[in-house]
Amino acid sequence: MLKGLNPLLGPELLSTLRSMGHGDEIAIVDGNYPGVEHARRLIRLDGHGIVAVLDAVLSVLPIDDFVPEAIFRSTVKADRDRLDPVHEEMIDCCARHEPHQKVVPLVGQDFYGRVREAHALIQTSEPRLYANIILRKGVIYPAKPGDSATDKAEVDPFTY
Repeated sequence: MLKGLNPLLGPELLSTLRSMGHGDEIAIVDGNYPGVEHARRLIRLDGHGIVAVLDAVLSVLPIDDFVPEAIFRSTVKADRDRLDPVHEEMIDCCARHEPHQKVVPLVGQDFYGRVREAHALIQTSEPRLYANIILRKGVIYPAKPGDSATDKAEVDPFTY
């Protein structure tokens, strides 16, 4: 256990998130998704739903703001505009962490193709269908002079 971290963020997941670079993507998928077939790196979080896992990941992962679209969700079949309750919950969760980011729907093979290219895939036990999302990692900006983070530089050997 660590202070200040969501307990869903275990060692394997934290290591994966930390090893990702700017622009790398991670998919978080439901229990029905073909994770073993689509993942370059598979992390299983059995027993947890997608919204809880998404909330945990977004608590530490910066989202890319260098591109116009950095969060993508799967759609119900080919209907880009349909929002099931799970999609609304995922969008609400993203808005709490990244209020300026839009969650973009990707239809079928476009979504699957993007997952196959992702740095990693987190498989949840979410039972609801089409409960899948992709996050593109952003950057942590250096502190500006006068920011409270800069005050820590006296103790931190790394000045950002």
